[in-house]
Amino acid sequence: MSLTPVITLVEETGSTNADLAAAIRAGEGLPEGHWRVARRQSAGRGRQGREWFDGAGNFMGSTAVMLGEGGPPPASLSFVAALAVRDAVAEVLGEGASLTLKWPNDVLLDGGKLSGILLEMVRGAIVVGIGVNLARAPQLPDRKTAALADVAPPPALEDFARGLASHFAHRLASWRRDGLGATLQAFLAVSIHAQGSALTVHDTDGSRLSGTFAGLEESDGALRLRLADGSERVIRAGDIS
Repeated sequence: MSLTPVITLVEETGSTNADLAAAIRAGEGLPEGHWRVARRQSAGRGRQGREWFDGAGNFMGSTAVMLGEGGPPPASLSFVAALAVRDAVAEVLGEGASLTLKWPNDVLLDGGKLSGILLEMVRGAIVVGIGVNLARAPQLPDRKTAALADVAPPPALEDFARGLASHFAHRLASWRRDGLGATLQAFLAVSIHAQGSALTVHDTDGSRLSGTFAGLEESDGALRLRLADGSERVIRAGDIS
């Protein structure tokens, strides 16, 4: 059974992820289902240490998931978060909106990156940080970006936070109850990835590896890349294009 989300909204903080991590380390008994949402962040971060864009009017928030024995791999919560973001945005725009997912956890609106997701493990819990471009999007040199406001009036921050928290609780309950396989199927059903489609993986060291999409590992959601010689490489980190 999923818990009713509780949302704490603050005007400004360094990082909602850092706030929740500090509370967990201090033994404050942070309940699952609690969200910390900020109108402004001064020290937000994205995957691979990137600085996270602090856009006024956008969503920036974090929640903590308590880990138990026998559950899916903690890193696969990135799929839970991506699906929840898509659910929340679809609720605002309607299911006819051009919303897709890209491995490992990008939500795309009309092909532009709409959100950022960061997972951090802290003392038996995973802090899930989410940023969503509601009012405006950053201009990035290496990728197209998008904001919900590009296609519709953006919702009030409080309303979007409640919707996202509710969808996250639903997806989290399914992840625990039905296993990772069901979450991965849901992800692929609305993703840009088709079997045999061309992919290039950009590693953190600047190297690139090209091939075709061969599915996701059922054990942890890693990407399977089929190379030109017919062999497969399992990719667990990196950007793809």
